[in-house]
Amino acid sequence: MDERRTMRNGLLAEKIIKGLESRNMEGYYAETKEEALKTALKLIPEGSSIGWGGSVSVDAVGLKEAVCSGNYRIHDRNAAGTEEEKRQIELEVLGSDFLLCSTNAITEDGILVNIDGRGNRVAGIVYGPRNVIMVVGMNKVVKTLEDAWSRARNEAAPINAQRFPLQTPCKKTGSCADCKSPDTVCCQFLVTRFSKVPKRIKVILVNEDLGF
Repeated sequence: MDERRTMRNGLLAEKIIKGLESRNMEGYYAETKEEALKTALKLIPEGSSIGWGGSVSVDAVGLKEAVCSGNYRIHDRNAAGTEEEKRQIELEVLGSDFLLCSTNAITEDGILVNIDGRGNRVAGIVYGPRNVIMVVGMNKVVKTLEDAWSRARNEAAPINAQRFPLQTPCKKTGSCADCKSPDTVCCQFLVTRFSKVPKRIKVILVNEDLGF
């Protein structure tokens, strides 16, 4: 990445981390995906139970691959053979030690904004897993809460819709239509402005463009 952008991202990350700390959350900064992976693994003791929501960012830094090949207890809904087994695994994730995910947007003062379809990811961010580790590219940083909503709805959601065999207006046009389609990926909206449990949510900011 361009040296000047790296300098700016490092300075901005310091501000975001202070904002997260003021909201009872933890923040870390990694200049590379490799460093982000090392930071995440340091936070997860061996033997921990781990699950995840769908996250391109977690995959991009190699975290999912690392925990699946390590000494951990994994709850992987993709291993389910039926919808009922998938639901059971998703419920097990809510009782796990760690949830791995990202966020659709983060403000400069540390507010997290997420949109979900099934709701299992935002449910885990709100309550259940003892720890939440978010891997967040600096491309997801915005100035204000209003900007965060705009990014989540007009960028993250339409791009996410392309990953699935859905029939939504945003998949066809690339722009949010505030739809009520049965296929909508925008069912649950979550703003996390404070963590009731100190340091439960740990955000690893990465000097990379990761995810949507």
